[in-house]
Amino acid sequence: MGKQIPLEAAKQIADYVIAGQNINAIKLYREHSGQGLKASKDFVDALEAELRTKEPGKFAARPAGNGCLGMVAACGISALFMRVAVLVLLT
Repeated sequence: MGKQIPLEAAKQIADYVIAGQNINAIKLYREHSGQGLKASKDFVDALEAELRTKEPGKFAARPAGNGCLGMVAACGISALFMRVAVLVLLT
């Protein structure tokens, strides 16, 4: 079991979670609790879930991810053009 976390550190951890800075929250929790990486990550993940339930308005909307579809399409089109260019040069 970890040691007691000071109130100011606990507030900062919650602020990091709300700001989407979970890595900083994990680092700070580890520093003050003495827990390992896995336990600290599990704690921060649970805290985020709890805060999202209790105070959803504090969290900014997550930006819609563009994913990698555009990059995959660009690579596919580039590969197609390269094949066409090679075929044209060979004929």
